Amino acid sequence: MNTFGAIFDLDGTLVDTCDCHERAWRALGESVGIPVSKEFFMRFFGRQNTPIIEALFREAGHPIPDAAMTETLAIRKEDSFRELVAENFPIMPGALALLNALHAKSWRLAIGSSAPQVNVDFMLQQMSAGAESSNPFDVIITGSCVSRGKPHPDVFLEAARRLQLPASACVVIEDAAPGIEAAHRAGMKCVALCSAGHTIEELSAADLLVHHLDELSPLRLQSLVTL
Repeated sequence: MNTFGAIFDLDGTLVDTCDCHERAWRALGESVGIPVSKEFFMRFFGRQNTPIIEALFREAGHPIPDAAMTETLAIRKEDSFRELVAENFPIMPGALALLNALHAKSWRLAIGSSAPQVNVDFMLQQMSAGAESSNPFDVIITGSCVSRGKPHPDVFLEAARRLQLPASACVVIEDAAPGIEAAHRAGMKCVALCSAGHTIEELSAADLLVHHLDELSPLRLQSLVTL
Protein backbone atom coordinates (compact mmCIF):
# COMPACT_ATOMS: atom_id res chain seq x y z
CA MET A 1 0.00 0.00 0.00
CA ASN A 2 1.41 3.34 -1.04
CA THR A 3 1.74 6.04 1.60
CA PHE A 4 1.12 9.64 0.66
CA GLY A 5 1.81 12.91 2.43
CA ALA A 6 -0.09 16.18 2.36
CA ILE A 7 1.76 19.26 3.58
CA PHE A 8 -0.47 22.22 4.36
CA ASP A 9 0.42 25.85 4.64
CA LEU A 10 -1.60 27.39 7.47
CA ASP A 11 -2.12 31.12 6.95
CA GLY A 12 -4.54 31.68 4.09
CA THR A 13 -4.89 27.96 3.44
CA LEU A 14 -6.42 26.28 6.49
CA VAL A 15 -7.21 29.55 8.26
CA ASP A 16 -8.43 32.67 6.46
CA THR A 17 -5.96 35.03 8.12
CA CYS A 18 -5.25 37.51 5.32
CA ASP A 19 -7.32 40.36 6.76
CA CYS A 20 -5.98 39.85 10.30
CA HIS A 21 -2.38 39.87 9.10
CA GLU A 22 -2.91 42.98 7.02
CA ARG A 23 -4.53 44.84 9.93
CA ALA A 24 -1.69 43.78 12.24
CA TRP A 25 0.99 44.95 9.78
CA ARG A 26 -0.80 48.27 9.26
CA ALA A 27 -0.93 48.78 13.02
CA LEU A 28 2.77 48.02 13.32
CA GLY A 29 3.56 50.40 10.48
CA GLU A 30 1.60 53.18 12.16
CA SER A 31 3.51 52.58 15.40
CA VAL A 32 6.85 53.23 13.65
CA GLY A 33 5.60 55.95 11.32
CA ILE A 34 5.74 53.90 8.11
CA PRO A 35 2.47 53.34 6.21
CA VAL A 36 1.95 49.78 5.02
CA SER A 37 0.30 49.72 1.60
CA LYS A 38 -1.90 46.93 0.26
CA GLU A 39 0.69 46.31 -2.45
CA PHE A 40 3.51 45.94 0.07
CA PHE A 41 1.48 43.61 2.27
CA MET A 42 0.49 41.29 -0.58
CA ARG A 43 4.02 41.21 -1.97
CA PHE A 44 5.36 39.82 1.30
CA PHE A 45 2.36 37.88 2.64
CA GLY A 46 3.48 34.36 3.56
CA ARG A 47 7.11 35.21 4.28
CA GLN A 48 8.94 35.34 7.58
CA ASN A 49 8.78 38.50 9.69
CA THR A 50 12.45 39.45 9.58
CA PRO A 51 12.70 40.02 5.80
CA ILE A 52 9.33 41.81 5.85
CA ILE A 53 10.43 44.24 8.57
CA GLU A 54 13.76 44.82 6.83
CA ALA A 55 12.00 45.55 3.53
CA LEU A 56 9.47 47.84 5.23
CA PHE A 57 12.19 50.06 6.67
CA ARG A 58 14.47 49.84 3.62
CA GLU A 59 11.74 50.78 1.12
CA ALA A 60 10.69 53.71 3.33
CA GLY A 61 14.28 54.98 3.38
CA HIS A 62 14.68 54.32 7.09
CA PRO A 63 17.62 52.60 8.80
CA ILE A 64 16.97 48.89 9.17
CA PRO A 65 16.50 47.94 12.85
CA ASP A 66 19.05 45.74 14.54
CA ALA A 67 18.22 42.12 15.36
CA ALA A 68 16.89 42.88 18.85
CA MET A 69 14.54 45.63 17.65
CA THR A 70 13.42 43.51 14.70
CA GLU A 71 12.46 40.74 17.10
CA THR A 72 10.60 43.23 19.32
CA LEU A 73 8.65 44.54 16.33
CA ALA A 74 7.86 41.01 15.14
CA ILE A 75 6.52 40.04 18.57
CA ARG A 76 4.39 43.20 18.65
CA LYS A 77 2.93 42.40 15.24
CA GLU A 78 2.16 38.77 16.12
CA ASP A 79 0.57 39.71 19.46
CA SER A 80 -1.75 42.02 17.54
CA PHE A 81 -2.44 39.33 14.95
CA ARG A 82 -3.50 36.73 17.53
CA GLU A 83 -5.79 39.21 19.24
CA LEU A 84 -7.53 39.85 15.92
CA VAL A 85 -7.80 36.15 15.06
CA ALA A 86 -9.21 35.31 18.49
CA GLU A 87 -12.11 37.72 17.98
CA ASN A 88 -13.70 35.39 15.42
CA PHE A 89 -11.56 32.41 14.44
CA PRO A 90 -11.68 32.29 10.63
CA ILE A 91 -11.19 28.61 9.77
CA MET A 92 -11.31 28.06 6.03
CA PRO A 93 -14.52 26.40 4.81
CA GLY A 94 -13.90 22.76 4.01
CA ALA A 95 -10.65 22.57 5.98
CA LEU A 96 -11.75 20.16 8.70
CA ALA A 97 -13.65 17.93 6.27
CA LEU A 98 -10.57 17.57 4.06
CA LEU A 99 -8.25 16.88 6.99
CA ASN A 100 -10.66 14.29 8.39
CA ALA A 101 -11.00 12.59 4.99
CA LEU A 102 -7.23 12.41 4.51
CA HIS A 103 -6.75 11.12 8.05
CA ALA A 104 -9.35 8.41 7.42
CA LYS A 105 -7.41 7.29 4.33
CA SER A 106 -4.16 7.04 6.35
CA TRP A 107 -2.42 9.97 4.68
CA ARG A 108 0.47 11.41 6.63
CA LEU A 109 -0.27 15.06 7.32
CA ALA A 110 2.05 17.97 8.03
CA ILE A 111 1.95 21.70 8.55
CA GLY A 112 4.62 23.55 6.57
CA SER A 113 4.37 27.17 7.63
CA SER A 114 6.64 30.19 7.80
CA ALA A 115 4.61 31.43 10.77
CA PRO A 116 6.10 31.68 14.28
CA GLN A 117 5.59 28.61 16.47
CA VAL A 118 3.34 30.49 18.89
CA ASN A 119 0.95 31.42 16.07
CA VAL A 120 0.86 27.89 14.70
CA ASP A 121 0.18 26.44 18.15
CA PHE A 122 -2.58 28.98 18.74
CA MET A 123 -4.35 28.31 15.43
CA LEU A 124 -4.08 24.53 15.71
CA GLN A 125 -5.61 24.67 19.19
CA GLN A 126 -8.53 26.61 17.75
CA MET A 127 -8.92 24.12 14.88
CA SER A 128 -8.75 21.01 17.06
CA ALA A 129 -12.22 21.61 18.50
CA GLY A 130 -13.85 20.47 15.24
CA ALA A 131 -11.45 17.75 14.16
CA GLU A 132 -12.18 14.05 14.60
CA SER A 133 -8.58 13.70 15.80
CA SER A 134 -7.41 16.20 18.41
CA ASN A 135 -4.30 16.69 16.27
CA PRO A 136 -4.52 15.24 12.75
CA PHE A 137 -0.96 16.34 11.93
CA ASP A 138 1.94 13.95 12.21
CA VAL A 139 4.51 16.72 11.74
CA ILE A 140 4.49 20.47 12.32
CA ILE A 141 7.19 22.59 10.71
CA THR A 142 7.32 26.31 11.42
CA GLY A 143 9.63 29.17 10.55
CA SER A 144 11.73 28.43 13.62
CA CYS A 145 12.52 24.90 12.38
CA VAL A 146 14.54 26.01 9.35
CA SER A 147 17.05 28.73 8.58
CA ARG A 148 15.43 29.83 5.32
CA GLY A 149 11.75 30.55 4.74
CA LYS A 150 9.71 30.31 1.57
CA PRO A 151 10.37 30.55 -1.39
CA HIS A 152 13.29 28.36 -0.30
CA PRO A 153 12.19 24.70 -0.10
CA ASP A 154 13.53 24.04 3.40
CA VAL A 155 10.14 23.97 5.18
CA PHE A 156 8.70 21.35 2.84
CA LEU A 157 11.86 19.26 2.63
CA GLU A 158 12.04 19.12 6.43
CA ALA A 159 8.36 18.15 6.60
CA ALA A 160 8.91 15.29 4.14
CA ARG A 161 12.00 14.16 6.06
CA ARG A 162 10.07 13.99 9.32
CA LEU A 163 7.12 12.28 7.62
CA GLN A 164 9.68 9.72 6.40
CA LEU A 165 8.44 10.11 2.83
CA PRO A 166 10.21 11.02 -0.41
CA ALA A 167 9.34 14.42 -1.84
CA SER A 168 7.69 12.70 -4.80
CA ALA A 169 5.11 11.15 -2.44
CA CYS A 170 4.06 14.53 -1.03
CA VAL A 171 1.67 17.17 -2.28
CA VAL A 172 1.65 20.73 -0.91
CA ILE A 173 -1.49 22.80 -0.41
CA GLU A 174 -0.61 26.50 -0.51
CA ASP A 175 -2.14 29.91 -1.16
CA ALA A 176 0.80 32.12 -2.12
CA ALA A 177 3.37 32.32 -4.90
CA PRO A 178 6.41 31.94 -2.57
CA GLY A 179 4.91 28.71 -1.25
CA ILE A 180 4.26 27.36 -4.73
CA GLU A 181 7.86 28.09 -5.69
CA ALA A 182 9.10 26.45 -2.50
CA ALA A 183 7.04 23.32 -3.19
CA HIS A 184 8.37 22.96 -6.71
CA ARG A 185 11.93 23.57 -5.58
CA ALA A 186 11.38 20.75 -3.07
CA GLY A 187 10.33 18.45 -5.93
CA MET A 188 6.69 18.33 -4.86
CA LYS A 189 3.38 18.89 -6.64
CA CYS A 190 1.43 21.91 -5.40
CA VAL A 191 -2.25 22.76 -5.13
CA ALA A 192 -2.97 26.48 -4.89
CA LEU A 193 -6.01 27.74 -3.03
CA CYS A 194 -7.05 31.09 -4.47
CA SER A 195 -8.00 32.67 -1.15
CA ALA A 196 -8.46 36.29 -0.08
CA GLY A 197 -6.00 38.75 -1.57
CA HIS A 198 -4.67 36.46 -4.29
CA THR A 199 -5.35 36.19 -8.01
CA ILE A 200 -5.44 33.29 -10.42
CA GLU A 201 -2.58 34.89 -12.35
CA GLU A 202 -0.14 35.00 -9.45
CA LEU A 203 -0.91 31.37 -8.56
CA SER A 204 -0.73 30.07 -12.13
CA ALA A 205 2.47 28.08 -11.53
CA ALA A 206 0.61 25.61 -9.31
CA ASP A 207 -0.16 22.11 -10.60
CA LEU A 208 -3.81 22.53 -9.62
CA LEU A 209 -5.74 25.64 -8.66
CA VAL A 210 -8.95 25.57 -6.60
CA HIS A 211 -11.15 28.25 -5.08
CA HIS A 212 -12.44 26.19 -2.15
CA LEU A 213 -10.97 23.33 -0.14
CA ASP A 214 -14.11 21.27 -0.65
CA GLU A 215 -12.98 20.87 -4.27
CA LEU A 216 -10.26 18.57 -2.95
CA SER A 217 -10.41 14.94 -1.83
CA PRO A 218 -7.88 12.22 -1.04
CA LEU A 219 -8.41 10.74 -4.52
CA ARG A 220 -7.89 14.06 -6.29
CA LEU A 221 -4.72 14.81 -4.34
CA GLN A 222 -3.44 11.29 -4.92
CA SER A 223 -3.80 11.81 -8.66
CA LEU A 224 -1.17 14.57 -8.46
CA VAL A 225 1.42 12.56 -6.60
CA THR A 226 4.12 10.79 -8.59
CA LEU A 227 5.67 7.79 -6.84
